[in-house]
Amino acid sequence: MISSIDGLAAALPALRWNLILIPPITGIIGYVTNWVGIRLLFHPLEFRGFRMPGLKQLAPMLPMRVQQIPGVMEGKLGWQGIIPSRSAKMGSVAYDASIAKLATQQEFYERLDPDRISQHMVAQSRENVHAYVDDLLGREQPVVWNSVPSGARQFVHTQIEEQLPTVADRIMKTTAENIDEVLSLKLMTIDYLDNHPELLNRMFLEVGDEELTFLVNSGFYFGTLLGVFSIPMFLFFNQAWWVLPVSGVLVGYFTNYIAIKAIFNPQEPVEIGPFTLQGLFIQRQDEVAERYGEIVAEEIITVENVAQNLLYGNRSDRTRRMIEEAIRPALDEALGLAAPVVRVATGDRRYEKIRDALATEGVEYALEPLQDADFNRERSIPVKKLIANRMQELPPQDFTMTLRSAFKEDEWLLIGIGAALGFVAGWIQLLVVTTV
Repeated sequence: MISSIDGLAAALPALRWNLILIPPITGIIGYVTNWVGIRLLFHPLEFRGFRMPGLKQLAPMLPMRVQQIPGVMEGKLGWQGIIPSRSAKMGSVAYDASIAKLATQQEFYERLDPDRISQHMVAQSRENVHAYVDDLLGREQPVVWNSVPSGARQFVHTQIEEQLPTVADRIMKTTAENIDEVLSLKLMTIDYLDNHPELLNRMFLEVGDEELTFLVNSGFYFGTLLGVFSIPMFLFFNQAWWVLPVSGVLVGYFTNYIAIKAIFNPQEPVEIGPFTLQGLFIQRQDEVAERYGEIVAEEIITVENVAQNLLYGNRSDRTRRMIEEAIRPALDEALGLAAPVVRVATGDRRYEKIRDALATEGVEYALEPLQDADFNRERSIPVKKLIANRMQELPPQDFTMTLRSAFKEDEWLLIGIGAALGFVAGWIQLLVVTTV
């Protein structure tokens, strides 16, 4: 056995000192490759490139993976970060892969605390309700409102102010009872992230900060290690010119492949002697859950965003109708004692217009206080706790999708970039060993 190894060694060409440069060159290129790959996942936020004549017509005939390259289907050559280029789709994936598995819409709404929201609405509205009524009715029905005696107007002001708690409670209660009909957290999340791709980047970059750093650094470590094997291969094939470029492709491919696998696998702990192996991301589940909960609670599932979705989302017509129906009984009661005076001054039809105007525009006015930044921060705390606690309890296969969703569909591109730049590295290595 020993003699055969000696014979093989004797058959190899003499080792040249400049071959020792191959591993560090491979490591450096591996590092740069992975750094570039991560950058291409997230940047730039907007497409940068130019329109290529004929590409749009050709694009449907290209392989599916080529069609997935940003800009190709629009007939453009250039680049946009993979994740921002698919912000709507990634928002959907982020919701399905994590948020939807943590709690129902009803649970999130309850953590925002409808009673506390109602109290805040009343407290903020008391100061402005008189000016609001005068402004709205003076604008909508100036002749009618100005013809109402001042005593009757003051009475209406007082009655409406006294009805504020009833109106706020009724709005919150009605919304809670119909939450699945008037709110879609999924569509809200998709729309918000589609309009804020920088936040989508933050979700992945901050949650997976250590893993992405490992992925970049592993390019150097794995690249250097695998580069060592390029030396005997180069010698074995008698220093043929094609060996190092081919070896570079293999090194670039496997460097990224191994790194991505190490981040997410194995999902369950594996005991090997005194060592325990488990995916790097899974080992940080508690820490990641806290950070993820903070981002989602402070940026996405907020009181303001929920209110905006209720008023302007794809189900806003139901919300407005529901809130108007909740407001009208309180207005009838508020205007009840003043109604005869108002009707005499304005007539029945104009009186109905006054009441309807208060109910219709009162929808947005009622929810306007929910834009308060301090109040939103206050209500984010219980939502964050809910998300963090539930996320810490997720099984590994569900938890990994929090970050895995950013890579899964496009990891072929990241690995492919590694292989392509590895090919370039191989030519650089060949240049070094043949000229130094």
